[in-house]
Amino acid sequence: MGVWVRVWCLRHGESQNVTDNVAGAMPSAPLTERGREQAALAARTLAVEWIGAVYCSSALRARQTAQPLATAARVDVRALPDLVEVGIGRHEGSSDPDVRRQTADVLRSWVVDNDLTQQVTDGETGFAVTARMDKVFQAIAEQHRGETVAAIGHVASLTVALGQLCTLGATVWGTPLPHAQPFLIEWDGSTWRCPSWPEAN
Repeated sequence: MGVWVRVWCLRHGESQNVTDNVAGAMPSAPLTERGREQAALAARTLAVEWIGAVYCSSALRARQTAQPLATAARVDVRALPDLVEVGIGRHEGSSDPDVRRQTADVLRSWVVDNDLTQQVTDGETGFAVTARMDKVFQAIAEQHRGETVAAIGHVASLTVALGQLCTLGATVWGTPLPHAQPFLIEWDGSTWRCPSWPEAN
């Protein structure tokens, strides 16, 4: 089968919540100066591609990462709430190291053990995250047959979702998505595949 849709995925650029070690989805956290530079570099990297649409999560840092790419491609940014980071319920915004460890343990159980029932306290299960992310990527595939698009998201939700969608399994564990580094996934009408998971910077 030929490739129907090509999606350049990337994690947002470095953001304030990351440098402050704050856990959760943190929708209002902006990019740092370094993050803005990373977003500009990602736009230059993808300038050789014909990008038909730029999608991102509704979080500020994802929208700020998407804007240079959308400007270069001469398209509008399309923000999708379902592309947001994993929700951790009442621990949202915590800087407690124990919460961060618990969050990492839950993500490991999803990616390595394929146990999608786990969650951080009253936050999302792996099943909930993969369901909403799958919905996004299937909608993109249906709307953009024959096109190349970009999707800007977040480290945990992209990792668990693409690990499932592209059947990457535990191979992605231990290699966190670097900030604003594009990598390709492809849909052939029946299967998603990820030719190369990005290496850490």
